[in-house]
Amino acid sequence: MSRLAPKGARISVLYSAEDIAVRVRELASDIVRSLGTEPLVVPILKGSFIFAADLLRALHEAGAEPDMDFITLSSYGKGTRSLGEVTIMRDTEAAIAGRDVLIVDDILESGRTLAFAKDLLAARGAQRVMTCVLLNKPGKLAVDVKADFTGFDCPDRFVVGYGMDVAHAYRQLPFVGYIDQ
Repeated sequence: MSRLAPKGARISVLYSAEDIAVRVRELASDIVRSLGTEPLVVPILKGSFIFAADLLRALHEAGAEPDMDFITLSSYGKGTRSLGEVTIMRDTEAAIAGRDVLIVDDILESGRTLAFAKDLLAARGAQRVMTCVLLNKPGKLAVDVKADFTGFDCPDRFVVGYGMDVAHAYRQLPFVGYIDQ
């Protein structure tokens, strides 16, 4: 299915808003079973903000009372390829030591961002650090990291929507799709 997106590009839908909603609820149940009801949830901004908001509501519905903080990391700049180096643009403020932490990210591709965040929070004394990604692109890893919770395996396409962008466009789309060429 294709839809006309802002700025005239045609976007093919990979994962509909309905499919995402169902999967987010399933992930929340799995997370509560593994991490309990009071994790510190740390979304990696900007791409994961919509996924993280939906996941937090689903965690509440699953009986959790998570705390939340944010970290902003960048490895892409304004392009579509990872620059290979992760930069902290905004750091967490919450106490990390002794806590169970769930890092939330939009996509696991090279793995650099997720590995960086996981190592950082572990070094700050987290009791346990687990990770949840909406999308996993198998075969693209540049570092050894695996998500503990994954929404969907993603084909090798540059995806947009549901918080993910290309040059800061298309984040607002309620689905995950790719730009038709």
